[in-house]
Amino acid sequence: MTQSLAERLATLPPSDRKAALAKLTPEEAEALLHNWRGFLARPEQIAPPGDWDGWLILAGRGFGKSRSGAEWVREGVKSGALTRIALVGETAKDTRDVMVEGPSGILAVHPEEERPVYEPSKARVTWANGAVATLFNATEPDQLRGPQFDGAWCDELAKWRYARETFDQLQFGLRLGTKPRQIVTTTPRPIELVRELVANARWQVTRGSTFDNASNLAPGFLSAIREKYEGTRLGRQELNAEILDDIPGALWTRDILDRARRSDLPPLKRVYVGIDPAVTAGEDADEHGIIVAGVDGDQHGWVVADGSLRGSPLQWARRAVSLHDEYEADGIVVEVNQGGDMVAHTLRSVRPTIKIVEVRATRGKHVRAEPIAALYEQGRVSHHGSFPDLEDQMVLMTPEGYAGEKSPDRLDALVWVLTQLFPAVTKPIRKEEAVPMRRMAGAGSWMAR
Repeated sequence: MTQSLAERLATLPPSDRKAALAKLTPEEAEALLHNWRGFLARPEQIAPPGDWDGWLILAGRGFGKSRSGAEWVREGVKSGALTRIALVGETAKDTRDVMVEGPSGILAVHPEEERPVYEPSKARVTWANGAVATLFNATEPDQLRGPQFDGAWCDELAKWRYARETFDQLQFGLRLGTKPRQIVTTTPRPIELVRELVANARWQVTRGSTFDNASNLAPGFLSAIREKYEGTRLGRQELNAEILDDIPGALWTRDILDRARRSDLPPLKRVYVGIDPAVTAGEDADEHGIIVAGVDGDQHGWVVADGSLRGSPLQWARRAVSLHDEYEADGIVVEVNQGGDMVAHTLRSVRPTIKIVEVRATRGKHVRAEPIAALYEQGRVSHHGSFPDLEDQMVLMTPEGYAGEKSPDRLDALVWVLTQLFPAVTKPIRKEEAVPMRRMAGAGSWMAR
C-alpha cells in the first residue's frame, strides 16, 4: 500500500503533491516518512549496485550524507547482511549526537516499532534481530584493535584527528561474513587518505553538492550561503565538495603536511601554548587560535593540540590554561597587537601566576610564517595526528599573503608558539623588541638581521 502511494505521489507535479500530502492520514504520513527507497531518497543516496568493498559519499554540507549512512545501516540490518557494525565518528560526541541520536541518525530513521535499543553506557545499539552496532571515535584508534565486524559506517573521515591510524585499524576488523562492506560519508578535504579512496577501484564514489538537497533545506539558508560562499575556495570545498589542489607557491603543501604526520610522540622537553586572540565578537567573528606545541630532546618540534574556539575572552583563557595544565606547558605565548595588556589580564584572571610570553607583530603574517614553513620543509616539525582546520589554513598562506576568507587564527597561533620554541631559527618577537628576519643570500636558511 505504501509503495503504491509513494509511486502515485512521485508522479504528481509539486503543487499537487503538496496538497495530496496534506490529506494523508497520520499512519500514511508515518509510513512515507520511513519509506527511504520508494519515496524519500534521491538516486545518488541509494547504495550503488555491483561488487564493491566500500562506498564513499563525498558531498557538501546538507547533502543528506548522514541520512544516507543511517539508512544504509538500517537496510543492511533488516536484510541480514549486517550483524556486527562499527560506527566511527570524528569524536565520541559526534558518533553519539550525529550518527545515533541525530535528526538523521540511526534511531530517527527507524519506525518506532523497528527502532533499536541504544545503550550509551555500553556504546552499543542493538536491534531485535540480534544485530549490534558499536560506537567508536577517531581520537582513540586503539579502540578498534580486537573487535570484528561485517560492516562499518564512518562519518566525516576527512576531519578525523587520527584518520590513517583509525581507518587502518578498522580495516583489520572488517573480517566477518562473506562480504564485509563499509560506507564513508564526508565533506572532502584533500588529505591523502581521501585521495586514496577516490582512486581505489574497489570503492564506489558518489559526489554531490549542498544544492542537490535544496528542496529539504531552508530557503533562507540557501540564499545566505550562496551570497557568502558561492564561488569562494571555502564554498567550493564545503558546498560543492571539490577536492581542491594546493595553491601554487603556497608556503605549505598537503604533501609536506602528510609527510610531517606521525602517530608516535616522544617525551617533550619544552612545551608552550600559543594564542592568537580574535579582535571581533559575535556569530561571524574569527576564532581564537590556540595551538599547543613542544620540542623533544633532539630539538624536533611537535604540534600536539588545537584548542581553537569561538567565544568570549574568558572562554579562550580557560581553554588555554586547561591545555597548559594538560600538557604541563612552560608558558603561554600571546599576541598582543590588538588587545594589549587586556590579553594578559584575561589570562591572569583565570590563573594569576601563569607564565606569559607577550609577542607583538611588526611584520605581515606571511613574512612571520616563512621561517616556520622552512622548518617543515627541513623535516624539523611533526604533527601528532591530523589537525584539519589548522592545516586548511596553512596551505592557504602564500608569500604574498593569506588566500583564505577569514583571519588565519590557528596558523598565527602556530607561528607564535613555534617561534618561541625555535629561537635559533627565528628569535621570538617580544613586546620589547622586534627582530626582523631575512633569508641568507643563495641559501634556504633564515637569520636575524
